Amino acid sequence: MSTCEFAPETARITIRPAVTTRVWNGISGLFRAWRNRLAFRRLGELTDAELADIGLTRGDLRVATDVPFGADPTVKLHSLVRQRAATAADLSRMVG
Repeated sequence: MSTCEFAPETARITIRPAVTTRVWNGISGLFRAWRNRLAFRRLGELTDAELADIGLTRGDLRVATDVPFGADPTVKLHSLVRQRAATAADLSRMVG
């Protein structure tokens, strides 16, 4: 047998795990987003004082709800908190 006869079989073997991995990553990503949306929904039940203790506001929750359905709103919340912390650090450097 020549090398050319093995080439199509080799291509199928390497493609199959890649497709399976992509499908699995997609399904696990959707499951993670769904689970985080459930946790995110519980944040809406907190009082304003409790939200302030963890560095969030009601406005942050409203902004994070604007993400598409398959997206994870907690990623948006993390981004908002990180931006706020960076702004506060910049302001403290200017004052100090």
